[in-house]
Amino acid sequence: MKKFVIAFGIVASFLFFSCNEKKADTVKVGLLHSLSGTMSISETAVRDAELLAISELNEDGGVLGKQIEAVQADGASDPQIFATEARRLLEVEKVATVFGCWTSASRKAVKPVFEELYGLLWYPVQYEGMEASPNIMYMGASPNQQIVPAVEFCVNGLQKKKLFLIGSDYVFPRTANKIIKAQLTQLDAECVGEEYVPMGETSFSAIVEKIIASKATVILNTLNGDSNVAFFAELAKAGITSKIIPVMSFSIAEEEVAKMDLANLAGHYVSWNYYETTQTPRNEKFVADYKEKYGEDRLTSDPIEAAYIAVYMWAAACEKAGSFDVEAVRVATKGLNFTAPEGTVTIDGGNQHLYKQIRIGKINEKGLIDEVWSNPTAVKPDPYLSTYPWARGL
Repeated sequence: MKKFVIAFGIVASFLFFSCNEKKADTVKVGLLHSLSGTMSISETAVRDAELLAISELNEDGGVLGKQIEAVQADGASDPQIFATEARRLLEVEKVATVFGCWTSASRKAVKPVFEELYGLLWYPVQYEGMEASPNIMYMGASPNQQIVPAVEFCVNGLQKKKLFLIGSDYVFPRTANKIIKAQLTQLDAECVGEEYVPMGETSFSAIVEKIIASKATVILNTLNGDSNVAFFAELAKAGITSKIIPVMSFSIAEEEVAKMDLANLAGHYVSWNYYETTQTPRNEKFVADYKEKYGEDRLTSDPIEAAYIAVYMWAAACEKAGSFDVEAVRVATKGLNFTAPEGTVTIDGGNQHLYKQIRIGKINEKGLIDEVWSNPTAVKPDPYLSTYPWARGL
């Protein structure tokens, strides 16, 4: 019996120290996305990009000598679930950082959690601006890097003066359209209609009738998730093609196009900072690696690329800081550069957004997006539109 107790103690000690050693050799990060619900059409692929970056970093030795362990959480397309899961990741899982969210509603829901617990969220999607939290790194476009140039392109480039605004009923579309209406006052253009629908809405016949009655010459679309499938199907049913009334979308990228009827989308426009077709040496490798891991039929997109950037920039900031401590990492991000698939991006030390190149694209008949206009250099992020006189008072 005594020998058994001694042997059991030796085994227990071995297991204890082995587990502790394994724990010491890893660093946990949270991946917080909608893996179910209306937003899963977009967010699952963003999660995949983060896992790709994590696997590449781990193959290269990890971060500060530690392997990255991904702890996944499902926000289920519900802002309150996002907030609950964010708290769990920080308090229970003790993750070093979190990569996640898509909608501004989910970001707004988790923001006070990250600020209260002093965590760090890396947010991968373009948004409406009017925010700069010390606990969020904004990897997507601010409004001056997406919304503002897209409106200018529609009005001045396409010579479309009557704009109809349609969006999902939450923070991003309403704020984006507030910005757009202020901008139109300076462009000699007119908002001829504005409609909002609940997330996940699939009935658009009445709204399409309003669009036709308004005599709109272009539609600005801030619908999110799978509502886009039904909206474009209804436009096509009514005989509205891209040649009759083009649509400029802010939340449709290659991944969403692949899940929709291409016949309803070809010829319409989108505004992002990156496309799978973007021609840089780094993008060629990124696209090849993504397809090798997930299949040749999978497509990259702006949010996918931004999520990929986020993981690498977090790792670089940790190495620069020599620590996983949130404040040390946050400080280390100031002015940090990364050669991304879209081109060189830099974190603005003042507002924690990225300098990004603006690209307007047109959906082609193969389901890819062709760049039709771009800014020649990366643009400084201006989340509060402080350099635009017409935006004062927003």
